[in-house]
Amino acid sequence: MTQFSPTQFRNNFPLLHLKIDNKALIYFDNAATTQKPQCVLKAINHYYQYQNANVHRASHYLSSEATTAFEEAREKVRAFINAGSTKEVIWTKGTTESINLVSQSLGLDHLTEGDEIVLSESEHHANIVPWQIVAQKMGVTIRVLPLTKFGTIDISNIETIINAKTKIVAIAHVSNVLGKINPIETVINRAKKVGALTLIDGAQAIAHLTIDVQKLDCDFYVFSAHKVFGPTGVGVLYGKEAILNTMQPYQSGGEMIKTVSFYKPTTFNALPFKFEAGTANISSIVAFAKTIDFIKPYIQESIDYSEYEKQITRYCYQQLASIKGVTFISEGTPDIPVLSFTLNGHHNHDVASMLDSYGIAVRAGHHCAMPLMEYLTISGCIRVSLAPYNTYEEIDIMINAIHNIVSNENFIDSNNTAQENVRTSLNEITLDSIIEKFSKIKGWDNRHREIMLLGKTLTRLNKAERRDEYLIKGCESLAWLKIEKTERNTFLLSADSDAKIIRGLLVIVLSAYNGKTAEEIKQFTIEEYFSKLGLLQHLSPSRGNGLRAIVETIKRTVK
Repeated sequence: MTQFSPTQFRNNFPLLHLKIDNKALIYFDNAATTQKPQCVLKAINHYYQYQNANVHRASHYLSSEATTAFEEAREKVRAFINAGSTKEVIWTKGTTESINLVSQSLGLDHLTEGDEIVLSESEHHANIVPWQIVAQKMGVTIRVLPLTKFGTIDISNIETIINAKTKIVAIAHVSNVLGKINPIETVINRAKKVGALTLIDGAQAIAHLTIDVQKLDCDFYVFSAHKVFGPTGVGVLYGKEAILNTMQPYQSGGEMIKTVSFYKPTTFNALPFKFEAGTANISSIVAFAKTIDFIKPYIQESIDYSEYEKQITRYCYQQLASIKGVTFISEGTPDIPVLSFTLNGHHNHDVASMLDSYGIAVRAGHHCAMPLMEYLTISGCIRVSLAPYNTYEEIDIMINAIHNIVSNENFIDSNNTAQENVRTSLNEITLDSIIEKFSKIKGWDNRHREIMLLGKTLTRLNKAERRDEYLIKGCESLAWLKIEKTERNTFLLSADSDAKIIRGLLVIVLSAYNGKTAEEIKQFTIEEYFSKLGLLQHLSPSRGNGLRAIVETIKRTVK
């Protein structure tokens, strides 16, 4: 039995000791990707130092070493999920590619007009869009399993939805937003009764549950290495050997062929190589073997490990529930440490950016689950996702930070002139004054506070002006930009957003462009301006892209 100590477990992960602006990093975005233990980092480096060669394609020493390590990794994955054979373990780039492989290789041959594919309301886009593409090509209907109030698939009407027309059922083992384990055994059994094939998206389950694909008796099971403390760029497609043998290759090229001729039909390689065209992400696959060596004893053998996960999940849920204004998007404590909620009176992106100023990494938005947000009638939510290297102390810091957000303490700093800044009108804010102010600010938390204060100065658009024609495409939050040309051929810009952080960024952009001619706007170097403010290195890529989307909208519109 593997002994589990949260402190010892945490010490395996170098990045968790990182400090940002002299604050300890608190990483609560594990549903997006987990951190990597030192043994995995060493394995990647070791491969490139001592084994670097292509696999299966040469008879020299290095290739033999690399191929052996590559195939040993496949065997470890087979054992990890209890597949019947390594022929049933296909390497991909990730869960998304695994689903696309099945949808294209199987769906286009297996489906005919009038057939049905069954998904659920809580699926990730990666388990929706590939099937939509296939359904459109083949004249197939997609049917959707609803959810209970607790966020799990509702099986009360399953016999109607999964019926004689159903050919494929593709559902998540665990939702990436709701954190609830779905009744996949019931769904799989029902699919078998009507002769439908089943694909289970295990991206969120793989780091928390013992997976036995033979016991589940699903036809396909897919997951990504990076969700279970492994490297990025590696995914696994488990498929039953008999079914894989009937499927055409998803991609073609080297490795997946047996013979190629201009004069005779090309023949394909045997499993699993038939589906592995081109050079794989060898270093990460080899390192994934070390990941499994590291994590398998904890997930599959340590009671303390799973119990600790349950304890921190319950604790975080209870502490969040005690905050006035927190509303969970489904009822009940999650089954895995993925907790999603909204905070009344605060935009989701504002909460995430405020927490980031405390050094706390969470995620806000639709989490690649727009249909779920529509089903729940919300625009998005805040997601806190934990791992066993997270601590009670980190949860307490986050809870205190949210209390500060609720009480507005984050807006007022006794060491600055926040109250005076709030009273400053937008007309008094110039490009030079913003540059001067930001040049004196140290640390992202203070810059963030200043951006939020600037947002208070923005004159809001009236609701009638928040039209689709003014909507900024590419901005992570809804934002509108109205551009008017004056008699002097200069431009007057006005804008709005529901998110305070976006309103602050709009003020920064508008101060650079308002009152300028088209030529002046064209000549202005916005990247240099952002650099002077020290913004881009702190903003998330999506928010940085939102800034650029605002700028591109202005440049595209003014002439």
